[in-house]
Amino acid sequence: MTMYELAWIQLQMLVSYANKRTGRLVGDRGEGVISTAIAVLIIAFLGGLMWVGFNTIWKGAETNIKTEVNKIGK
Repeated sequence: MTMYELAWIQLQMLVSYANKRTGRLVGDRGEGVISTAIAVLIIAFLGGLMWVGFNTIWKGAETNIKTEVNKIGK
């Protein structure tokens, strides 16, 4: 056996031991992507709610402004 093969076997034994000790996989790959996706969805939802609120307020203000401008013109 070469030195690299022995090192690979030792690494596999360490990972196996860590998995047995913690009861879960050692790697947490992909968790950052999932967390980012959830954050993006939350921000998009909040942005949508803000846009709906802004449009509602703007339409009400627009109606009031048109009414007042028409009063001035009469």
